[in-house]
Amino acid sequence: MKTFMANSANVERKWYVVDAKGKTLGRLSSEIAKILRGKHKPTYTPHVDTGDFVIVINADQVEVTGKKEEQKLYRRHTSYPKGLREVTFRQLMEKKPTEAIYLAVKGMLPHNSLGRAMLKKLKVYAGPDHKHEAQQPELLEL
Repeated sequence: MKTFMANSANVERKWYVVDAKGKTLGRLSSEIAKILRGKHKPTYTPHVDTGDFVIVINADQVEVTGKKEEQKLYRRHTSYPKGLREVTFRQLMEKKPTEAIYLAVKGMLPHNSLGRAMLKKLKVYAGPDHKHEAQQPELLEL
């Protein structure tokens, strides 16, 4: 018996909606990353993007435990001297509430061209509405 190896021609993709209201950031992000990679499918192949599309709604109501709201820092650099910029989780949620989930999932995917392709299948929205009703997404309880 030969081992099944998926390729881009025989991958079937589904659309899922995940409600982030009241969920913990890390636990939610790891489940989303698993779906984007395709590890929940029996046809998972490591070198092929076999994952599904994920729509995250209510991203502004995601929670963190402990003192992470004040202590967790998001850093970036402008590529100029003294260009390090830091914001806390609370500041990030006030300005860009979708960015926390996006960055958490991005860190859990492969850091190569395959991971960038998987990340394109993630759609994050701050409120309860999204514009992907035509794809008939299924509600996924995590």
